[in-house]
Amino acid sequence: MFCVVIYNERVNSTIFLVEDDADIADLMRHHLTAAGFAVRGYTAASHVLGDAERNPPALFLLDVMVPGGDGFDVCGRIRQHSKLAAIPIIFVTAKTAEADRVAGLELGADDYITKPFSPKELVARVKAVLRRTDGMPGAALIQVGGVVVDLGRREIRVDGTPIDFTTKEFELLRFLAERPGLAMSRHQILDAVWGHGWYGDERTVDVHIAQVRKKIGDACVIATVRGVGYRLEPAET
Repeated sequence: MFCVVIYNERVNSTIFLVEDDADIADLMRHHLTAAGFAVRGYTAASHVLGDAERNPPALFLLDVMVPGGDGFDVCGRIRQHSKLAAIPIIFVTAKTAEADRVAGLELGADDYITKPFSPKELVARVKAVLRRTDGMPGAALIQVGGVVVDLGRREIRVDGTPIDFTTKEFELLRFLAERPGLAMSRHQILDAVWGHGWYGDERTVDVHIAQVRKKIGDACVIATVRGVGYRLEPAET
């Protein structure tokens, strides 16, 4: 069963920026503000979650190494928070090792930008993440079998019950649900969900597919297409 409803709403443009280097924070704030975003800055991690609970932002920009708890810890706590879990996160950090990049993305970050960076690229990648994860024009409801992907509410319902999904899990299921019955390669999934600039192992897709399968149960089927990737279908009868 497939259902698509037109959705066309976009309101929140506030970004929470956690960066303790004043010069870098000012540079980021200047370019993001010029691009039409409202920026709320933090030099430590201690007050971010409390403020986000009261007024959730459109996106978090996190440095990894900040006073009051590192960015990885903040990212993990956001992803475990029922109200904030679907908000996109981008790391902007001097930690350039591949292991750090993979760790950040596996925690649920939507992108990972290393310093030094181009301010124009920063703005472009913020916009790209918001296009992938927020209320741009498109389908509001996509139903495949007993699974409903609600883009307006950023919610997955399995047989009518809302289920907690990380941002990456949500985007992965959304990508497959928008292409029901089509075999999608791991490379196509990586490009769509993690972005063209992400350099990681395709096994990341397999790990996230396994997590999504556990959450949707028998409501619909993510079939493995040998030698290709995955295909989403209604539940087998």
